[in-house]
Parts: sequence; structure tokens; C-alpha cells
Amino acid sequence: MSAVKEEEFDVVVVGGGPAGSTLGTLVAMQGHRVLILEKETFPRYQIGESLLPSTIHGICHLLGVSEEIAKAGFPRKKGGTFRWGSGSTPWNFSFSVSPKISGPTSFAYQVERSKFDKILLDNAARKGAEVRQNSTVLDVLEDGERVAGVVYRDADAGEHRVRAKYVVDGSGNTSSLYKRVGGTREYSEFFRSLALFGYFENGARMAEPFSGNIFCEAFPSGWFWYIPLSDTLTSVGAVVRREDAAKIQGDPETALNNLIAETGTVKNYLADASRVTTGQYGEIRVRKDYSYRNTSFWRPGMVLIGDAACFVDPVFSSGVHLATYSGLLAARSINSVLAGRIDEKSAFDECEARYRREYSVFYEFLMSFYDMHVDESSYFWSAKKVTSSSHTELESFVELVAGMSTTGFELGGAEAAALRFKENSTEFADAIDTMTAQNESNMSPLFRSAVVRQAMQEGAQVQTRAQLGEDAGDESPLFDGGLVASEDGLFWERSAPR
Repeated sequence: MSAVKEEEFDVVVVGGGPAGSTLGTLVAMQGHRVLILEKETFPRYQIGESLLPSTIHGICHLLGVSEEIAKAGFPRKKGGTFRWGSGSTPWNFSFSVSPKISGPTSFAYQVERSKFDKILLDNAARKGAEVRQNSTVLDVLEDGERVAGVVYRDADAGEHRVRAKYVVDGSGNTSSLYKRVGGTREYSEFFRSLALFGYFENGARMAEPFSGNIFCEAFPSGWFWYIPLSDTLTSVGAVVRREDAAKIQGDPETALNNLIAETGTVKNYLADASRVTTGQYGEIRVRKDYSYRNTSFWRPGMVLIGDAACFVDPVFSSGVHLATYSGLLAARSINSVLAGRIDEKSAFDECEARYRREYSVFYEFLMSFYDMHVDESSYFWSAKKVTSSSHTELESFVELVAGMSTTGFELGGAEAAALRFKENSTEFADAIDTMTAQNESNMSPLFRSAVVRQAMQEGAQVQTRAQLGEDAGDESPLFDGGLVASEDGLFWERSAPR
């Protein structure tokens, strides 16, 4: 039998989703040979997504795909509307609350992922990456301690070997390839939920200027999302605790209808709607929204990005943001090492530290967000109180951000973490109460909440750098002795001494 032919590339990217296509594009734009291996055929179904401005005006700007996305007809999203907290009155969160992204770029989109992801993957191919679909990666190749390529199977069951200087795992949460980077995957006890969701036609829309917002409603059994994906199509899903799995078992149509009946606003919005029953949106699906993170994000020759590295509860629309942000970080590292500008360890340590920090910022924000909802009669919400959480969960969070005192996470242990979370959720809740008591359009109290500022900080920095380049000014390191982004945002540099 003849030997399997080997090919050579600079970088092999496993997975053509937003994380993989972002990295593949940014590395190929530097003239490097990039191969993207995607196991499915695009367009393919993926759960619909509510985006953040930093993805659209930051990373998509760097990718050179902003105009195409703008022409795709996705609903424009100015923020989020929530029926969540101590009161029953819905309140709005607008992206313009942040001074750094106020103005013409203070919006994002609600996107159908099948369309959005294909735009990004096609763009990667136009920018020089070679894209092979229907290609399933079986394992990595190793040279001693270093990952040196992959073995994959094509649509005709043919096996191929590809040698590469770097292997990037952007294959999501269902692949087991992440194990080859070492370490373990650790799951959150606080965020272990199940989502039951479907798609509806002709659901109601909020009044302007909020008609394109994501709407989230807390109810006794958990919370609902309501995402307008077009003028008529809406993604609707319920999130419940894993201990309440019985609520979503049996006939999915009945289960979803029963949960909708528990709501106030969502039930009213769907009064004249009909569920989609054909095509890619015709199925009612169940998804495990289990938050996790890996203890290692990279090893020599291999790096994890997107959901392969970590995942956090989706209530604040952080999924594609974290995916594309991690793709950008890893692209900077690969570009810098291949260009001989930064050593490998410094480049990938910076990548991992920044991705862990962004994950932890959203994790802390979301714990505070859940904690502020008051419904002591509900098992779901009483179990989501920070003061009720086990020390194991809080200690896990402390370990996650250990050593990052320069970023503002001065946590000494589980007790300190509990106190910090409680203070943050109280501050957040007070800001919302102040905002709604004054008037709906004045959201400055919300931005004074520490967790809100932190959640928007790095995304705003990426957006500013992408839009302004060298005019954005000098960037300060996030960590003592750490690296900073180059003026074009595509490399790491050592910060100039002050």
C-alpha cells in the first residue's frame, strides 16, 4: 500500500467557524500558507447569534468584511432589552453607554449564523487561505514535545497528513482535539444550564429604536431569549437549570409551549406567531449551555481558540465576540513568531493571559447579572445567588484569574470573591434602578457599574485600534511586562519603556 502523501503549510486551522476563519484570514493576509479544514459544508446550521459592536467594527474591520456584512440585511442591534432584576419594568442597555464606542459604531447585528459564518469563511479564502470542507481532523502529528501537523479524512474517506508550524484548534465544544494541547476541561458549577429553543415567524417587535434589540426575560424556571433575526424570523429559547431537565423532556413542542406560558412579555410577543416547522429552523433543539475553560490553552506548535478553549453562559451575547477575539489574539501570536518579532513563549503566554482575562471579565459580569435578579420563591434564581454558591465554585474562579492583579482582579480567596461578586451585583442592580427611575434614555448610571465597564473595555480597545490604527495612540500593557498590539493590530510588540 502506498504511503500517505504529506503536504506542508505554515498553519493548519481546524474549524471554519468565526474563530477559525478570523485567525485564518489574519494570518493569510501576512502571506503565510494557511489551510482551514472544516468538517461540514457551508452554509450550515448554527444557533443564531446576537453580536457585539467590537466584532463588527473591530475584528470584521480588520478582516476587510464590514461592507459585505452591512449589505447582508441583518437586523441592526443597538443593545439589549431586559425584563430582569427586582422590578417588572423592562430596561434597555445601549452600546452607546460606553464613551469609547458611542456614535456611528455603537451598534451590532442580529445574524443568522449560517449566513454570517459563510461570509467569514468565504472571505478567508479570498484573502489567501485554502479552505477544504467536508474534512474531518482525526488527530495531530507530533515531533517530540511539539505539535507538527494533523491527520484528516476527506469526504471520500481518503486520509491525508499535513505538516505545519502551527495547528490551531477552532473546532468548537464538541470536538475532542482540544485534549491534545494538554491539561483538563473544568466545568462551572454556577453555569450549568440546558437550553430548549426554536424559531418563530411573525412574532411581535419592540418599538423603535429598540426593535432590533435582543430581549431577555427572567421567569420562575430560568430565562428566555428573544432574538429578531429578520423582519419576521425570531429565535426563541428557554434556559433552565440542569436539575430541571424534566421541564424539557418529552414532547419538545409541548415543553417549549409550557415554558413560554410561564413568561409575561415573551408570551405576549408570540401571541400571533407560528413556529417554523421546515428547513434549517424547523426543529426544536436542546443544547447544553455548560460553561467551562481548559487549564491549558497552548503548547508548542498548537493553540486553542473559541469554544475549544472556553465557553461562558450566553446571556450577554459574548459567544462570537470571544471566538473572534481569541482568533485575533492567536493570529497576532503566530504572525509575530513567524516574522521573528517575538519569541513563541512570550507571544502565546500573552495570547492565553488576555483570553483568560476576557473570559473571566464576562464570567464575573454574568455572575453579578444573575445574582441581582430577585425571586426567592424560584429554585432557579435562589440557586443563582452568589452567596449561595459553594466555595469550590468561587475558588475555581479565583484560580482562573490568579496572578492577574494588574487587571483589577485582586482576589485573595473564596470569601473575597463572594464579597466582590455581591458588591458588584448590588452596584449593578442599583445602577439599573437609578436609570429606570430617572428616564429610559439616560444610561450613564449603568456605565458607572464596574462590571459593565470591564465587560466592554477590551472590546472597545480592539474596536478603536481597528478603526484608528496609529491614531489610536499608544497602548498600555494589560499585564506587568506584557506585550501590546502593533498599530495595525496584527502583531505583538514589546511596550516602550516609560
